[in-house]
Amino acid sequence: MVKNDIVRLSIENITGEGSGVGRYDGMVVFVPFSAVGDLLDVRIVKTGKSYCYGKIEQIITPSPDRVSPDCKVFGKCGGCAFRHISYEAELRAKEDIIKSAFTRIGGLDPEFLPIIPGGSRTGYRNKAQYPVGRDKDGNIASGFYAARSHRIVPCDKCLLEPDIFGEIRNFVLRQAALLRISPYNEEQHSGVLRHICIRKGHYSGEICTVLVVRRNVPELKKLAYAVMKAFPAVKGVTANINKDITNVIFGDTDILLCGSADINDTMLGKTFSISPRSFYQVNTPMAEKLYSEAAKLAEPDGKNIIDVYCGIGTVGITMSDNVASLTGVEVIPEAVENAIFNAKTNCTENARFYCGDAGKITSLLRKDGTGADVVIVDPARKGCDTQTLDNIISFSPERVVMISCNPATAARDCKYLSEHGYNAVNVRGVDLFPGTIHVEAVILLTRNSSE
Repeated sequence: MVKNDIVRLSIENITGEGSGVGRYDGMVVFVPFSAVGDLLDVRIVKTGKSYCYGKIEQIITPSPDRVSPDCKVFGKCGGCAFRHISYEAELRAKEDIIKSAFTRIGGLDPEFLPIIPGGSRTGYRNKAQYPVGRDKDGNIASGFYAARSHRIVPCDKCLLEPDIFGEIRNFVLRQAALLRISPYNEEQHSGVLRHICIRKGHYSGEICTVLVVRRNVPELKKLAYAVMKAFPAVKGVTANINKDITNVIFGDTDILLCGSADINDTMLGKTFSISPRSFYQVNTPMAEKLYSEAAKLAEPDGKNIIDVYCGIGTVGITMSDNVASLTGVEVIPEAVENAIFNAKTNCTENARFYCGDAGKITSLLRKDGTGADVVIVDPARKGCDTQTLDNIISFSPERVVMISCNPATAARDCKYLSEHGYNAVNVRGVDLFPGTIHVEAVILLTRNSSE
């Protein structure tokens, strides 16, 4: 096959990136926005030695899983991948993605427990980050990046978010235009306003707004006060300074423009203070189900717990009522400050938190003689580094409970642990991100008796 060939094929399954998989003349063809059971005419857009990529030219016979997308920018923005299929089909795809990762990448055979479905496909996100630029007419605009690009797709309202997010974002854009705060130009590395970031406490309703800027300008304070006046739920507005030519959203410097930087929320009956750049799961009700499942697997009562990549302490603190001790490790200083405060607020005794790289801090804890009956590990999408995994093994905990938003790296890390004395007992998906390709997994590993 060559580029622009049109081939007819049936879609057999879904990849971890959300593309359908078909085969033509021995060649694997990946087709975005297709559904299992589709019969399609597909135009080839990129070829490799054993696979190629295509786009739908015509749907000959639609899959019974297909539904009409409910978003006008679906397929254009890089967010949702599954708004064209039923939620039942999405859950089946996510279960298959998890199972494929652990059997194919990890070479493991744990028990695969039924996925815990999300409560809703709309309005569930408590956090959003919007790039800012100019539209085709030169006006300040914001939206979401198209898939695999930094081209902004304008979007007034995202179905995944509460309505107030779109209202705040559009207000910020209007005020920025009035105050002549220029949008960022990525190609020229010029302008001021790079991103608008909003976070909302699911139960408290408190909102913080972060203006990510290339440099601080006096007009930002005027903008901040206007936001707080227009939206009483906004408790504070901060400026984050990011001077670098980078794809990373946040810089290292935060300036409080008005109000309070932190907001409060509750999770599983515990109260948490959340700073703007700290990690906090974006779907609070589903995070409660995820952490409840993790606690059930950890069996933490009377145990010494080490919580690696602890963030503001949510996982450890929510299961801490009867633990012997809780030790948290986190690299973001503001998150560690939150964790210490949150432990005190929730009367979590015998808790201590350390700030630094996970591998280095766990090495120091191991040398210091810190014990662990259970290790909780909740890494970013890239997973754990080898040093951290080696230290977890050296602690020799009875149980390791891994929480992961990336089944592929979770399978890789569980394979490493299984090669060093641990059994992957079971895996359960928890859908915190309905409509998108992302899915959380919680995994129980236990120490081999021979070890």
